[in-house]
Amino acid sequence: MLLGFLTTASQAETHYHEFVIQAKPVKRLCRTHDTITVNGQFPGPTLEVRDGDTLVIKAINNARYNITLHWHGVRQLRNPWADGPEYVTQCPILPGRSYTYRFTIQNQEGTLWWHAHSKWLRATVYGALIIYPKLGSTYPFPMPKREIPILLGEWWDRNPMDVLKQATFTGAAPNVSDAYTINGQPGDLYRCSSKETVRFPVDSGETILLRIINSALNQELFFAVADHRLTVVSVDAAYTKPFTTSVIMIAPGQTTNVLITADQTPGRYYMAAHAYNTAQNAAFDNTTTTAILEYKYAPCNAKKGKSSPPPILPQLPAYNDTNTATAFTAQLRSPSQVKVPTQIDENLFFTVGLGLINCTNPNSPRCQGPNGTRFTASINNVSFALPRRNSLMQAYYQGQPGIFTTDFPPVPPLQFDYTGNVSRGLWQPVPGTKLYKLKYGSKVQLVFQDTSIVTTEDHPMHLHGYHFAVVGMGFGNFNAATDTAKFNLIDPPLRNTIGTPPGGWVAIRFVADNPGNPLKFIFQQIFYITNAVPLIHSLWYGTGIWLLHCHLDSHLNWGLAMSFLVENGVGQLQSIQPPPLDLPQC
Repeated sequence: MLLGFLTTASQAETHYHEFVIQAKPVKRLCRTHDTITVNGQFPGPTLEVRDGDTLVIKAINNARYNITLHWHGVRQLRNPWADGPEYVTQCPILPGRSYTYRFTIQNQEGTLWWHAHSKWLRATVYGALIIYPKLGSTYPFPMPKREIPILLGEWWDRNPMDVLKQATFTGAAPNVSDAYTINGQPGDLYRCSSKETVRFPVDSGETILLRIINSALNQELFFAVADHRLTVVSVDAAYTKPFTTSVIMIAPGQTTNVLITADQTPGRYYMAAHAYNTAQNAAFDNTTTTAILEYKYAPCNAKKGKSSPPPILPQLPAYNDTNTATAFTAQLRSPSQVKVPTQIDENLFFTVGLGLINCTNPNSPRCQGPNGTRFTASINNVSFALPRRNSLMQAYYQGQPGIFTTDFPPVPPLQFDYTGNVSRGLWQPVPGTKLYKLKYGSKVQLVFQDTSIVTTEDHPMHLHGYHFAVVGMGFGNFNAATDTAKFNLIDPPLRNTIGTPPGGWVAIRFVADNPGNPLKFIFQQIFYITNAVPLIHSLWYGTGIWLLHCHLDSHLNWGLAMSFLVENGVGQLQSIQPPPLDLPQC
């Protein structure tokens, strides 16, 4: 066992990168903006590693804003210090300062991504994180001829931080984006954009793996390629039973890997994405971004001087086509049996949704929400307030009181008809910085219940530090007596981000094993053999804090979040690493 571990470790690599966060002039939609980028690139650099590799990334902040970076979907076992959410696991990197993120990929392969986790900086600070199988391993599907990352994003024709600042002041919903993008470009259907439309040349008959990432700030999206079928093989860096579809729905934070074969008449075909919008009577960006799948040997136009025919546009679902979105999500299955917890230690029920803060002066410029209110959001009637004096993790380790409490409610404080006509007296949540304690190794069932307060809506919920089994979902109010019996406990999909059906619920299960070391026995043997027992005591201690939040950033800003405090297990090897020496201070 030890020999096998050492052999695997010898094959692993350490990748060193320097990420310089800086403003750079970027022109889109006819106008140039000083845009926050990494290394002057928009989108940012693509990271390519293998399972088992280690990443060491020095983030140098040469921008004018505080910033942190999050490695979305990486489990960060025993290492919340590298997770990145601002004021949760670290204080922000101040302008002119730096911080080095160090983490190892453990038993993960597929497509993940990285992004800023400070206010709205992730509108432009993001990139792909591609995890290949270990050397000697292969994909569980036919090897594609090539692989293409597809990053779907949103673009504002102004500084996104100013958009957030205005919305925070007025209490109204933020202005919607002006364009969607594919790999940073809006495409042919926007002004001043066609020359830079992204083109992907392909050979007839070849199969390509598209690694699709929804890096949009606030919008779920439908995606399709004209006249081509997509075979889904992975989501959120977890393989799936392959199935074929003409369209996918992908929420912010999620990734989907699909195989596409160039089996159509040689020509030019649009890949396109537009909004899937579930909030009622809410403004949204109703535009369409495009890129072009271009066969290399498409026939030229016979008549000299005549332009080539325009690419074929795919038939995307209507923006409110919940049936198509639900049907797509329902097809996702793991390729084999999953170890799903069946004996539950923690049975949690979280209502998620929006709310309104009543103003004493409804005519105030700070109360521009519906009927002179301010928008807010909550989980179980608690609107999460990020601390400012210290991060949650640092406050915990420094023993600093008054930063957070551990009394987050496991169920709503009041039961009501969650998806019915809710009394206005229940629309205003209570602000707080409340955590929920989980014992190490506890088996958790968590049901997210959407509410009709303000509007029903699909909320893509992301849990840091974990992936989880999505065991069931449905519409209306969750009924434990009847719905639990329908759970898929055999081959549910594994995800790190999952949406609540609008006016419905979704149930997940996971084991609270982070902090924790799946190779603890092996490490114990290594330390024992090398007589390094003192090293154990100096390297392992503590408790991990992991953020749970809606990945629509406008909702996160309003408080649709909470955090889990996962206690230590037995022994120091089920505890987290100590904080790095260069961890930013508040």
